[in-house]
Amino acid sequence: MKRIGVFGGAFDPPHHAHLALAKTAIAQLQLDELKIIPTGYAWHKERPLSAAEHRLKMTELAFSGLDRVSVDEREIKRTGPSYTIDTLEALHAENPGSAFFLLIGGDQLAAFSQWHRWQDILSRATVCVAERPLQASAPADVLAQMPALRQSIHLQLPPMTVSATAIRQLIATHTGSPNTSQPDLAGLVPDPVARYISLHGLYQARPTSL
Repeated sequence: MKRIGVFGGAFDPPHHAHLALAKTAIAQLQLDELKIIPTGYAWHKERPLSAAEHRLKMTELAFSGLDRVSVDEREIKRTGPSYTIDTLEALHAENPGSAFFLLIGGDQLAAFSQWHRWQDILSRATVCVAERPLQASAPADVLAQMPALRQSIHLQLPPMTVSATAIRQLIATHTGSPNTSQPDLAGLVPDPVARYISLHGLYQARPTSL
């Protein structure tokens, strides 16, 4: 039975913690393949995402060096709201007989009951939770509401505090100051991603209109 991991996200931008999660999942879950799936229209996000073509390219640059990893464009190309269950159903149809493992963060687990057709997700994939540092294990009330999640797998990640939000804020704050340029992103994102961000001026603070 082929073992396929599914790792979706905005990847705005992809960073070293994303790579650490991918490597951990491949090793711990003994995956034959890990599909990295950038979000298309993120109906659940309060902020607008960067342009899809930028996020897709950065994701390809970030994960290009990992074995058994491929970047899947289907949600970028999908029109309208993008739901995880639609992606899982399509992958099942393309890979009959395979076992699927859905990678999510601990923060996503807390809101899992709000996901579109979350019960169907549980019937099509094993949920694998990557918890961030200082984050408690799966909340008891979440597991009480969704007993099936008691079978979820917890991924053993190294402690990393990097986040896409912090990276965007760092760039915006740095470039918003007089006589400053792109901040040093070493240790936060892969070098090709840092160069891409700089080349396209992503996340820079915009001057206030007069």
